[in-house]
Amino acid sequence: MKSPLQRCAWATTELSITYHDEEWGKPVHDDRVFFEFITLEGAQAGLSWETILRKRDRYRALFHDFDPQRVARITPARVEKLLADPGIVRNRAKVESTVSNARAFLAVADAFDSFDAYVWRFVDGAPIVNAPRSPAELAAETPESRALSRDLRQRGFRFVGPTIAYAFMQATGLVNDHSADCVFR
Repeated sequence: MKSPLQRCAWATTELSITYHDEEWGKPVHDDRVFFEFITLEGAQAGLSWETILRKRDRYRALFHDFDPQRVARITPARVEKLLADPGIVRNRAKVESTVSNARAFLAVADAFDSFDAYVWRFVDGAPIVNAPRSPAELAAETPESRALSRDLRQRGFRFVGPTIAYAFMQATGLVNDHSADCVFR
């Protein structure tokens, strides 16, 4: 029988446990949330997810609660101010990509009536459910994440390689990678 506190092995801190229990792997159908995770997963490249979770509230404040229309209007002068804020990852390429990704995001949402309609096509409209028995069984990328990454890049997105695309898919519930013994499956 499952312990009532059995979780995926990576959820070990207060922030990661809350994120795991309340968000990770739950299917998203909200374009603002999709934009938030494209931004955060791209910012995470080369860093720990815990670092991003600690900076998440500041990202929300500085990037207009991840409203892609408002982020798309951020000026170069505003980017300079953002780069001075220690509450976010102060990497110029990542900050500038957030703005350009917002523009690409809006173009995709316009072309498909929503980003939600666009992105769920990569998993045939239903979450891919895996049942890894250990963290070693978790994929870093999949054919679906490679296809999503390729398509996003062709549409002008940056910081959306196959591994980042897969983490995005896990975060937004396109993929359910909760471990086989996790009570949050």
